[in-house]
Amino acid sequence: MSQKDKLGKEGEQAARDFLISKGYTIRETNWRVGHLEIDIVAQEPAAQRLHIIEVKTRTSVEHYDPMESINRRKINNLVNAANGYISLHRLPMSVQYDVMVIVGTAPDFNIIFIPNAFQPPLRTIGRR
Repeated sequence: MSQKDKLGKEGEQAARDFLISKGYTIRETNWRVGHLEIDIVAQEPAAQRLHIIEVKTRTSVEHYDPMESINRRKINNLVNAANGYISLHRLPMSVQYDVMVIVGTAPDFNIIFIPNAFQPPLRTIGRR
C-alpha cells in the first residue's frame, strides 16, 4: 500500500471516529455504485437526516483549499451516488452533503468538519 493510500485510510478512520464521538451512526464506508463512491454514509443522532460525507486527507493545507477539489463533477458524482443509495435502501429522509478535511499524520490529525458544504445542483425542465 502506498503512503498516500495509507494516509487516506487513516484519515477516513479518524473521520469515522470523530463522527461516532458526536453520536452519528456510520451506515456505510466506501460505498460504491458503478464507478461512483461515497466515502462515508452516516445518520445524524435522533434525526431522519442522511449525511453523505466526502473525506479529504492531507498532511498539510498550507497551499490547499479543500473546497477546490469539490468541483461540479465531484458534486454530481456524489449526488448521483447518494440517489442510488437512497433508492436502493428506500430511505425516506433528507440528505445533507458534508466535507471532512483531515490534516496531519496519524494519530495527531486535525479534523475540519464542514457541514452542509454544498447543495445538490438544481436542474430545470427542458434545460441541460
